[in-house]
Amino acid sequence: MTGKHDLHYPIGKFSVPDSCSVAELENWIEDIREFPVKLKELILPLSSIELNWNYRPGGWNIKQVIHHCADSHLNAWCRFKLALTEEKPTIRPYFEAKWAELPEANLDDISDSLILLEALHRKWVRMLEYMNTSDYKRTYLHPEHGSEFRLDQVLANYAWHCKHHLAHIKQAIEAKGSYI
Repeated sequence: MTGKHDLHYPIGKFSVPDSCSVAELENWIEDIREFPVKLKELILPLSSIELNWNYRPGGWNIKQVIHHCADSHLNAWCRFKLALTEEKPTIRPYFEAKWAELPEANLDDISDSLILLEALHRKWVRMLEYMNTSDYKRTYLHPEHGSEFRLDQVLANYAWHCKHHLAHIKQAIEAKGSYI
């Protein structure tokens, strides 16, 4: 695992679990549930200038991280739906770095992404809570990686993703605009 001082991975890199317990699933669902609240607590006090602070040199700024989370989590939710309704679907990857450079991903107005994240995470949590053990074993194929991903492992990844980007935002706030 990468150390705490790694600006790319402040909480360490994601490690795919081989198996997932019911307790772990419940914890990860809670991480998904709490993300929009924790995000708002961090960013609502920030000014437009502060939203433009980067979390590392050459990295995204806070508003790009927020817009990215909305994009990424919407894609994740769709991938869950596909895996739950199709047999081993092949998902469509997207270029997240290019999405983060689009004009709307650079708007100081982050309200649409916050609204999207709140509604999406409520809907996502409802779906996750109705899933059973066999549902979490369903998979999709990610053509970029050339491998299948199990939904329990995907849930673990997105719980990590939430914490990962919250840590990025905290990092940017602590740096007070010193990263360009």
